[in-house]
Amino acid sequence: MLMNDPDIIHDYVEPAAGQYLIAPLQGYSVQDDRNLTPRTDADLVWHTNSREQLARRVIFVRHGRTHYNAVHRIQGMVDIPLDAKGMWQVTETGKELRRLYVDTDEAREHGIKQFVLASDLTRAAQTAHAFADPLGLDVHFDTRVRERYFGEWEAKSQKELMENHPQDFRGWLEGKGSELKHGAESKQHTGARGAEAVNDWAHKLDSSTDLYVFSHGSLIAQTIQYLLGKGTDGVYEALGSMRNAYWAILEPVVRSDGSYRWRLLEFNHAPRIAEQGNWNGEMTPSGLS
Repeated sequence: MLMNDPDIIHDYVEPAAGQYLIAPLQGYSVQDDRNLTPRTDADLVWHTNSREQLARRVIFVRHGRTHYNAVHRIQGMVDIPLDAKGMWQVTETGKELRRLYVDTDEAREHGIKQFVLASDLTRAAQTAHAFADPLGLDVHFDTRVRERYFGEWEAKSQKELMENHPQDFRGWLEGKGSELKHGAESKQHTGARGAEAVNDWAHKLDSSTDLYVFSHGSLIAQTIQYLLGKGTDGVYEALGSMRNAYWAILEPVVRSDGSYRWRLLEFNHAPRIAEQGNWNGEMTPSGLS
């Protein structure tokens, strides 16, 4: 596991063929680890347990490409590093994030600070360090923003699932929840734990600090829906799947009584260089993040 290592980007070595098949992490219960009780949509629109102290905005960043992304395997909580393309992606995204949101006249004039939070899975940690290390920032880790757990489907390829579980695989892609039969974490629980983490950390900061959350495609999608008070189905149809090393931005809207809600400003924002093509080699199918 790569944690708070300032040399994480520079000392990374591409694993030999076969060495990236790391076993799923143990000791994390997706059903009862925090006894989360997802709230109703009505409760989510305005959060009433607010304090005036709140982060300026939340910037979600999906990790760069891994070998599993490239060959269309489900990752979930399997701990796998970025591949060479992914390392290049996160370096470019780190540069772009700093250019757009850190090294600006506005940020300097208002003294905007950055707080970096990440999933402790290696691919997200590497992505976080690519942004944070040049700024001399610490990376803080929270297991609640790990990727959605996919049970016995983790490390399986799209081809394997289509051959062995064709009906359930199609049902998952269509948002019918068929993956739950195979031990997958529910979308609702995924969104609830991600939203809990974001709200907890946002309240430890203030309006002069941007909260960066380096995480995973499914976790980001479900968390954003949960924070916006939306349902947990249809995110790929409504927003589209976030690509590797792309980002999204939310900002709080605060009432005079201190209650607040989150507003989506950007989704699937790309570095300029991505517009030149061949960013991912090829698009990763929705959900295989």
